[in-house]
Amino acid sequence: MNWMKLSFQNSNSPLMEQLIFLHDHTIFIIIMIMSTITYMMIFIMNNKFINIKISENQMIEFIWTTTPPIILIFIAMPSLHLLYLMEEIKCPILTIKIFGHQWFWSYEYSDFSNIEFESYMINNLNKENFRLIEVDNKTIIPYKFNIRLLISSDDVIHSWTIPSLAIKMDAIPGRMNQINLFMNRPGLYFGQCSEICGINHSFMPIQIESINLNKF
Repeated sequence: MNWMKLSFQNSNSPLMEQLIFLHDHTIFIIIMIMSTITYMMIFIMNNKFINIKISENQMIEFIWTTTPPIILIFIAMPSLHLLYLMEEIKCPILTIKIFGHQWFWSYEYSDFSNIEFESYMINNLNKENFRLIEVDNKTIIPYKFNIRLLISSDDVIHSWTIPSLAIKMDAIPGRMNQINLFMNRPGLYFGQCSEICGINHSFMPIQIESINLNKF
């Protein structure tokens, strides 16, 4: 059913789990606010009595002045905590440089010598491949370890995005952005460029395979 596909992808990283919790936390607060406002509107429309002193009620003014900042604090605190976790990189065991091109990705394992490759979308319509998101050279990364990603571009602005890992970082020419990557389990993770970078913007997918460190 289509309405069941409106939620997030299954989380494959601790950061994505926390983002889903923050989303649910915020939606709960929004539902409570909407329910309260709906109840008050229905009550006012059906109330035949008129309180001539409601415009001068200090208690009501105090409540509707202090309640919004308190609600914003409950939303801002976990949000700021997640923003800090996104930028924090503790002792990465591996650094990978990622460069966006029109219209493909190139990868470089900085900790190893002469390990560079380019990743293009597979045009083969074989049933074994996922259409438009399968690549010829997958990026192999060990799971349950901190990985540092350095992302840049050689031409225009791209965006290296993997939704299930809560990663979305712009690749900007002349600038090197960094982000932390941590995967909970082995598997294949897919993403695409989420920045409109040209005519073939939709044909530069991302594919990561997480494996055990012993096989890496």
